[in-house]
Amino acid sequence: MAAPPAGCSVGYARRSPAAERPVPGLFYVDALPETGALAVVGGGEGFHAATVRRIRPGEELLLGDGAGGVARCRVEAAARDRLQARVLQRWQVSPPQPPVTVVQALPKAERSDLAIELATEAGADAFVAWQAARSVARWDGARVEKGLRRWRAAARAAAGQSRRAHIPLIDGVLSTATLVRAVAGAVASGTVVLALDESATAGLAGLSLRQAGALMLIVGPEGGIAPDEIAALTSAGALAVRMGPGVLRTSSAAAVALGALGVLTPRWDERSKS
Repeated sequence: MAAPPAGCSVGYARRSPAAERPVPGLFYVDALPETGALAVVGGGEGFHAATVRRIRPGEELLLGDGAGGVARCRVEAAARDRLQARVLQRWQVSPPQPPVTVVQALPKAERSDLAIELATEAGADAFVAWQAARSVARWDGARVEKGLRRWRAAARAAAGQSRRAHIPLIDGVLSTATLVRAVAGAVASGTVVLALDESATAGLAGLSLRQAGALMLIVGPEGGIAPDEIAALTSAGALAVRMGPGVLRTSSAAAVALGALGVLTPRWDERSKS
């Protein structure tokens, strides 16, 4: 497997290594064929590529397996919901470091998918759903799997739109008690855990995070993280931080924080050097 070629950013597959300009887009397949073999893009991805994006034979596109594998391909045949493309080159894209896991308190239904879309485009590596005390939405029973399916679909679509080589992982719903235990374990293993809280005295911009090995970002619901939850999280080792003088919606808070973390950590340094 080749290393990322010039013009391909760490964590992202923004352009073809041999092309002078970006190819039409990145589409996901279950497995990437070897160089020289024929790849078939079907289902929703095939429909989007062939009908929505109107990619035609002779054009190039990028295919990915969602786990870092990327291939530059040339389309040989196109139907309404299916493409066949010859693999010209394959390579592996490294994820940005340090990895960031977003613990997202369940937002209102109309903002739930938006929170995942924006944070995925901003670079979140994984998501964990949190049933916070002030969450309006309640996931229980069959709603848990339904909600996780929606989040996974939103993350996959947003990752493809932003040409990410890795689709974020999404895990099940945590109670506050379970989250507190997870925070304690993460801190013990060296992860820096940040809980966004508008009443915090420490600002995110003032933190020294260049040496952080991994990050966990906790985002509260629309009403904010409850005082007793903040107390429990900080007792477990989380740092309560604010991002600025304004108040953001839960659907945009993670994305804004991820942008700041791109500057405060080497995550964007590696992309600019690759």
